[in-house]
Amino acid sequence: MRSAGCGRLSPSDYRTAKLEDGGCRAERPRLVIGLEAGVGPGFGPRAHLRLLSSQNVLPLSHIHTSASLDISKKWEKKNKKVYPPQLPGEPRRPAEIYHCRRQIKYSKDKMWYLAKLIRGMSIDQALAQLEFSDKKGAKIIKEVLLEAQEMAVKHHNVEFRSNLYIAESTSGRGQYLKRIRYHGRGLYGIMEKVYCHYFVKLVEGPPPPPEQPKTSYIHAKEYVQELRNRTIIHSL
Repeated sequence: MRSAGCGRLSPSDYRTAKLEDGGCRAERPRLVIGLEAGVGPGFGPRAHLRLLSSQNVLPLSHIHTSASLDISKKWEKKNKKVYPPQLPGEPRRPAEIYHCRRQIKYSKDKMWYLAKLIRGMSIDQALAQLEFSDKKGAKIIKEVLLEAQEMAVKHHNVEFRSNLYIAESTSGRGQYLKRIRYHGRGLYGIMEKVYCHYFVKLVEGPPPPPEQPKTSYIHAKEYVQELRNRTIIHSL
């Protein structure tokens, strides 16, 4: 005699089990290894799924085990912007190329110094400056600039690949992962594995002349003008 969900039992064993347990225990979990391998009578590949559904356990492929890496592509989406047609006689609008690289195993602060170094330079001058820098971020930025230069020629109708300058160059914070650093005597500390993003914007044409640094007198004059432009609420 066989009871549903309890396996094969002899009549005497069935009476004993029924008296001790008060009936067959419904949805009793069984050995998963035997179910996966298909061992035993009536154990097919679907038996494992029935067991998982009865115990409210999801398969491993559906269990979320990592941090979310949903990154918005706002910087790259600027390449898809469509401008209205230009009027006759209007000067040609220069091409703009937006490119970036995300989740770089590097500090955003170290990357910022290199990004500021090449800001406002032509593409050839920036590549020359990065060529003679021994920093890890210089090699990464050089690869990104070469990729953006190739994009400009292939997808943005730029005729001369050297006729580009770096209008924007900056870095951003990426993913920060906390890990344990083991110390002596059973102590430990927390270390962070840092990542960063690098963003660059190339514009067609020669680079603009560098701006003259503002003197302290000009800064003070602008500050006084901002104070005079304030609107005082509830005043006469």
